[in-house]
Amino acid sequence: MAGHAYWKGFLRISLVSIPVKAYAATKSSEKISLNQLHAECHSRIQYRKTCPIHGEVSSDEIVSGYEFEKGKYVVIDPDELEKLRTERDKSIDVSTFVSSEEIDPLYHAGRNYYLLPDAAIGQKPYQLVHHAMAEQGVQAVAQVVLSKKEQLVLIRPVDDLLVMTALNFAAEVRTPASFVDELAKSTATKPEQQLTKQLIEAMTAEKFDLESYHDEDTQKLAGLIEALVAGEGLVASPAQASEPQVINIMDAIKASMKQIKIPKASAKPARKVAPSKTSRQASAARKTPAKKRKSG
Repeated sequence: MAGHAYWKGFLRISLVSIPVKAYAATKSSEKISLNQLHAECHSRIQYRKTCPIHGEVSSDEIVSGYEFEKGKYVVIDPDELEKLRTERDKSIDVSTFVSSEEIDPLYHAGRNYYLLPDAAIGQKPYQLVHHAMAEQGVQAVAQVVLSKKEQLVLIRPVDDLLVMTALNFAAEVRTPASFVDELAKSTATKPEQQLTKQLIEAMTAEKFDLESYHDEDTQKLAGLIEALVAGEGLVASPAQASEPQVINIMDAIKASMKQIKIPKASAKPARKVAPSKTSRQASAARKTPAKKRKSG
């Protein structure tokens, strides 16, 4: 079961309106939460909301306010905030479509939602839009109000669904070009370049399985807690690997090649991936204009 929808409204593409509902793409965290305790008696530390004049207050006695001068506030009524909302706040307004490689994942804010058609009337237009976007290899850039905050989003087809990804605005992201000055020019020989390529090819998986990766820190913490609850004391940590030493790059690559299976010469070369717009801009920033040759 999908559970409760996080958001409901319309996906608007020009004059086309599709009723949709959004579900969080991530599950509730399986990480272990630790509580703060008083070291002397192990009582749990409590956080209480207090007023310096009236002491502890309940949630229904708390309002929101804005400090316009030091120590002076204007109270913001939720009903007044609601009046500022428009019909646009109930829709995902698509402003443009871009190619799938146009927006670098660097701008992804880390929050993803599955968009599904809401009610039977939304099924056909939803699937029409999904099919067209997948066939043309494009993604939609849109704006929507989530949790009472304006949010820039990217909508893209994933399998049979549309996925909405929250984006950071350009002003919130440091671009690679900001760090170009940290790089020093270096030259590499052809053997060094070739050996580096061979190492990467040898470690390139034909099919990536994300499920083979697990949160080992949480597993070890769970084991420690089980041992402590059972009265077995601390669990000995496995021997830690020594700090890696910075050695000659060629020696390091050759040593690495001995530990992995080298692909046969007939193996297909790694697929070239077109650089993203952000990568192209960073690359352009590193290059200086070439001097024009003088005509004879």
